[in-house]
Amino acid sequence: MSSRHPIIAITGSSGAGTTSVTRTFENVFRRESVNAAIIEGDSFHRHDRKQMKFHMLEAEKAGNKNFSHFGPENNLFPELEALFRNYAATGTGKRRKYLHDSEEAAPYKQDPGTFTPWEDVPPDTDLLFYEGLHGAVVTPEVNIAQHPDLLIGVVPVINLEWIQKLYRDKKQRGYSTEAVTDTILRRMPDYVNYICPQFMHTHVNFQRVPMVDTSNPFIARDIPSPDESMVVIRFANPKGIDFQYLRSMIDGSYMSRANTIVVPGGKMELAMQLIFTPFVWRMLERKKRA
Repeated sequence: MSSRHPIIAITGSSGAGTTSVTRTFENVFRRESVNAAIIEGDSFHRHDRKQMKFHMLEAEKAGNKNFSHFGPENNLFPELEALFRNYAATGTGKRRKYLHDSEEAAPYKQDPGTFTPWEDVPPDTDLLFYEGLHGAVVTPEVNIAQHPDLLIGVVPVINLEWIQKLYRDKKQRGYSTEAVTDTILRRMPDYVNYICPQFMHTHVNFQRVPMVDTSNPFIARDIPSPDESMVVIRFANPKGIDFQYLRSMIDGSYMSRANTIVVPGGKMELAMQLIFTPFVWRMLERKKRA
């Protein structure tokens, strides 16, 4: 953690909804004139798209049915921790981009699914903002979770997470239900061992819970809408959180535990704005004093 060079990290698995949280923070940064260094977790995968397909086939031939993007063998955990550690100390570090599609790849004249060369984070940013799979990973070799000043987990209930992944991969990427199901099953051991444990290190967790039947996510025709959901917001340390103010500002919210507030799904972005804008203010104030 660093007063001079703060770090905000959003962690959650593929299809969990971390992109929505990132969009909320981008709005906060724009409104508060914050110059953030944006880091995408995909850029710390070990293999590009073609390499990953090759290594996955090789793993299957060797009998490894659980080769996935979630585990340490396919990610640069030491490099990610080095970025967080160096940024906290000096305000810079090494980063690159993963080019997801042709639109992202065109300016770099590279193929989609490849990485840009490593480069230095600009030295004059106000904070570092990470969004990806592994912002709170702790293993015997690395402790990434110790570095962020604000660590946020995005964790839909598992059936909703699967529905979101199935919908995205089928509609946007053209995969079959069977192919997406195989991916979910292949990732399960790494999900249990490297994704779930992160959420005991987070400062705040957002978990969206659908209020409609999701008992069989593999036949769902659409994603439950925000208005068909509630969001459970849990604070690891509720000291300093003005729950009375939040409840007065968010219609339909209530306290389920002393450190947990539940809000309507359609109010999730409002809740984030109300909760995290003061966090950003305090970070910037500490940075000025430092």
